[in-house]
Amino acid sequence: MKLTVFGATGGIGGEIVTQALTAGHRVTAVVRDPARLTAEGAGLEVFRADLTDPEALRAAVAGRDAVLSGLGARKRADAGVATALTRSVLRAMDAEAVRRIVVVSAAPVGPPADRQPLADRAMLALVGAVLKGVYDDLRGMEAELSRSATDWTSVRPPRLQDKPLTGIYRKVVAGTPRSGRFIGRADVAHAMLAVVGDPATVKQGVGVAY
Repeated sequence: MKLTVFGATGGIGGEIVTQALTAGHRVTAVVRDPARLTAEGAGLEVFRADLTDPEALRAAVAGRDAVLSGLGARKRADAGVATALTRSVLRAMDAEAVRRIVVVSAAPVGPPADRQPLADRAMLALVGAVLKGVYDDLRGMEAELSRSATDWTSVRPPRLQDKPLTGIYRKVVAGTPRSGRFIGRADVAHAMLAVVGDPATVKQGVGVAY
């Protein structure tokens, strides 16, 4: 497939690029600073662009089979970037008639898990209060997706870890895994690539966790 990856220098975006190249896909990595991109491979194209300008992004998405986005706030002060930058991506996709997009969001944005233990509910409530601005930003991003004409999927992990790819995790379409507290960034990237070709995940949130 021909894929475009936004947020390609981040933890999840970088993993998407690396795993996609390993799988033999052609990847366009959209970055502000190419020097921060660590991935490399024969199928890689590096596209430098201002992510706030939809016109500047059109060439990055034109003719691609799918767009994957690891865009999001890296700290509370960055709240708002996911909504604003995803809006630019969606406008570029609309202009080029590209429909498939998979984004990373977060578990607290999705529905609560069925029969979630009290301790897990309390932990999620605490994290949600501390990071309210970040999660409100992600809700805004998902609202932009819902209003768009794209075939979108939002992948919603809980707390992220830096650990090697396992490929072993739980995935719940339109739901949240019960007692799912952690997942590695590499496995989130794996899940995002896996849902690209899964029609059951179109216009759905997908909860992922160990």
